[in-house]
Amino acid sequence: MAEGLSATHTPVAVGDQWGAPWATTWFKVQGQVPAEWAGRTVEAVLDLGFDERMPGFQCEALVYTPDGSPVKAINPRNQWVRVGAPVQGGEEVEWHLEAASNPVILDVHPFLPTQLGDRDTAGDEPQYRLTRMVLAVFDTTVWELIQDLEVLGELMAELLVDSPRRWEVLRAVGRSLDAVNLQDVNGSAEAAREELREVLATPAAASAHRISAVGHAHIDSAWLWPLRETVRKVARTTSNMTALLEDEPDFIFTMSQAQQYAWIKEHRPEVYAKVKKAVAEGRFVPAGGMWVESDTNMPGSEAMARQFVHGKRFFLEEFGVENDEAWLPDTFGFAAGLPQIIKSAGTKWLLTQKISWSQVNSFPHHTFRWEGIDGTRIFTHFPPVDSYNCQMAGSEIAHAARNFKDKGVARHSLAPTGWGDGGGGTTREMIAKARRLRDLDGSPVVEWEKPADFFAKAEAEYPQAPVWVGELYLELHRATLTSQAKTKRGNRRSEQLLREAELWAATAAVAAGHPYPYAELDRIWKTVLLHQFHDILPGSSIAWVHREAEKTYAAVAAELEGIISGALAALAGNGDAELVVNSAPHTRGGVAAGALAAAVAEGTEVRAEERAGGGFVLGNGLLRVEVDERGLIVSAYDVAAERETVAPGGAANLLQIHPDFPNMWDAWDVDSFYRNVVTDLTEADEVALDAVSQDAATVRVTRSFGDSRVVQKLTLTRGERRVDIDTEVDWHETEKFLKAAFPLDVHAERYAAETQFGHLYRPTHTNTSWEAAKFEACAHRFVHLEEPGWGVALVNDSTYGHDVTRTVRDDSDQGTTTTVRLSLLRAPRFPDPETDQGLHQFRYALVPGAAIGDAVREGHRINLPERRITGGGAAAPLVTVDNDAAVVTAVKLADDASGEVIVRLHEAHGGRAKAAVTTGFDLAGAITTDLLERPTEDGPAIELDGNTVRMALRPFQIVTLRLTRAQGPTAG
Repeated sequence: MAEGLSATHTPVAVGDQWGAPWATTWFKVQGQVPAEWAGRTVEAVLDLGFDERMPGFQCEALVYTPDGSPVKAINPRNQWVRVGAPVQGGEEVEWHLEAASNPVILDVHPFLPTQLGDRDTAGDEPQYRLTRMVLAVFDTTVWELIQDLEVLGELMAELLVDSPRRWEVLRAVGRSLDAVNLQDVNGSAEAAREELREVLATPAAASAHRISAVGHAHIDSAWLWPLRETVRKVARTTSNMTALLEDEPDFIFTMSQAQQYAWIKEHRPEVYAKVKKAVAEGRFVPAGGMWVESDTNMPGSEAMARQFVHGKRFFLEEFGVENDEAWLPDTFGFAAGLPQIIKSAGTKWLLTQKISWSQVNSFPHHTFRWEGIDGTRIFTHFPPVDSYNCQMAGSEIAHAARNFKDKGVARHSLAPTGWGDGGGGTTREMIAKARRLRDLDGSPVVEWEKPADFFAKAEAEYPQAPVWVGELYLELHRATLTSQAKTKRGNRRSEQLLREAELWAATAAVAAGHPYPYAELDRIWKTVLLHQFHDILPGSSIAWVHREAEKTYAAVAAELEGIISGALAALAGNGDAELVVNSAPHTRGGVAAGALAAAVAEGTEVRAEERAGGGFVLGNGLLRVEVDERGLIVSAYDVAAERETVAPGGAANLLQIHPDFPNMWDAWDVDSFYRNVVTDLTEADEVALDAVSQDAATVRVTRSFGDSRVVQKLTLTRGERRVDIDTEVDWHETEKFLKAAFPLDVHAERYAAETQFGHLYRPTHTNTSWEAAKFEACAHRFVHLEEPGWGVALVNDSTYGHDVTRTVRDDSDQGTTTTVRLSLLRAPRFPDPETDQGLHQFRYALVPGAAIGDAVREGHRINLPERRITGGGAAAPLVTVDNDAAVVTAVKLADDASGEVIVRLHEAHGGRAKAAVTTGFDLAGAITTDLLERPTEDGPAIELDGNTVRMALRPFQIVTLRLTRAQGPTAG
């Protein structure tokens, strides 16, 4: 800012072009108020070349005084800056405008490939033409007349043609317009307003719908602009809103996303000071209690928990505010495990909006209780205004009342009001409309309220709200589970490395006095959480965002690997013994969870032989796997169960490619008709035995298709009932969809898909439109299908999108094949025309004979592979759990640097479980806490028995234990 304020300026005139893509231009604006304007209200009108159709998606500017104090922002629908009210005449005016020439990516012809989404390819052609910079008299009476006429005109349009009220309004508006002297509008405006006073004063009916207006500016933390620009968008919007709060005593503004507050605190402290003052006054309301408005389908268990931990803690520490509401208007559907996470964070309400975008089925409620996989219910509101950018237009307000599905038992709804994404937030015109709608016959009643006040009223009036069980599936934007595969892989890898870093750092701190990296872990978590924002992790941002994310994930991985290596070295000590490090929550290979020990080979040696007709047969005493001459798995025989996994006549690990031309929203959508055309990739360049030892055998398969190439390694390992498939794809297709298919000989009406802290069941059939709409869905580490007594799991290390279908095997209509397909890659061209081009790595595995517990265990194994290090000796786990159904998701030191140990676990099989948690240190005490590590009575009853904590868990129940050690605090 200082550089811009002090820069040398060159003259510029209206009509001149300015602003290369993504550049910053500083305008110095000077003028003088005419003396004859003394006593009047004067404003500057500053038009940088705005297109009013696209507020928030083009150029913007923050206005400063010469000393660097922020005044307000200018945007397409908010081009004014107040000079004085009244002025004395003759005042010198000087402002500095920090103007961002963000290119218009989503234009009137959207979804066309563009190079404007990356500064390296956007060029330097000026994007805008300076349109107007003038001083003007602001006539308050004329402006108020305009608001009167707009409100009444919009109301009249929504009333029934034969409604007496409509004709009453129509005639009043006619009289008002007749009173306007077009040759003296200013002089006749008051008389015109007088003709409207009576109709504006007629109160609303006692039964009118009640709307809580909440000032809001939904700001995507990255999307069609990079993270860097969001920092400035937030500063501009909050400057506008703090100024508006000073002028409008009834106005309430709310902003979510702790990250955005942290940005202005760091980069615009002068703006943050105003925000903090307004928060203290109760007018500027921090909402949501999350670090960002994240995607909720793909973040892992701990990551979803930490969104609330870091968000709520920031608001508590900075403002003393405890959020009772989760605020996620724009997220692309909601995972079934979320209600328990919300509740465990000390939050009790949820607001969302995006479900209104579903294309097939209309959600049946606007206010309801949402029940998650463990039975937790969260009071939820879905605003019937069907927008998180409400403008207080009559059509919107009337739609909210008509659309509200809970009429007769409830009558309160919420309307987030204001331009988002840098469009300037709530405007004075919206506030003027709301003032007239506060008690107006024919309209719902509108009142500015805090989200918490709305929720308290809505819950009190609707104690028996209906219950919706399971995920809130968005019937749109399904392709976000696959687009930008490197971003998704970076997220998954970061989550797993964070788990390892916390585990080993805590173990080394307690066992060896190794310093615990509190600050580093806090910073890295916040970086990973930021990149889970609902347009970054879903892959729907411009090229700049995803290229930057790839570099960030690489830096995160390098730093976490350093933390892990340092902690393991402290634990292992000096020596040359080979040690196996097991970070997964289950014992494997004889090595306990969270331990360092020597590896022990178990099971029958692996054998490999040529297959009649081509290909190879691999066996390890548990599985017999046939890979044919095409490199496809045509048999995976479970020896103990005497059961074939692959459906008769089928071939597993079949790569399939589809044309992928969604109707719109390229990176976001895949439409069901994509499945109408498919190409099976069965031609192989090479099928060869890559490596054989007594411990493992690998078949390498190479294929070429289009402009792309794939190399797969199919491995059977000693002592393991699974086939590992490592896939490397050099992808150079466009508008194609790549899947990996596994036709299974399993008859199941439902399948399990892992979600946060458990799993949910989805049908394999399409009996209704609700089921048919879920043709692409999300799973974390596994999907699992089961007949009574025998099942199959498909586990992965970085994919999320998948589909499960049932088909009849033959014309007899007897017997079905259930096919699971992992979604690997797409190639949309908007907003990033080079989406997913290049080299990709995937790892997934087929696990025959798997119960749900096996699916859980193998899902963790593939994401947390063993490490091998050298050292002086073994190291025992910091904690152990005696029941595999009780899965530990985090072991760490308490965030308050007390040295206490935090263990978070959950029941993972979907049943009741008793668990004993035993510490590797002397235990002085234990309590259950919420996610923020505060004591809670919501957890299970616990019993201390020496160094063991015993408990009984409900299905999918989350428990956070805070364990006090008998010795002093740990080094930090």
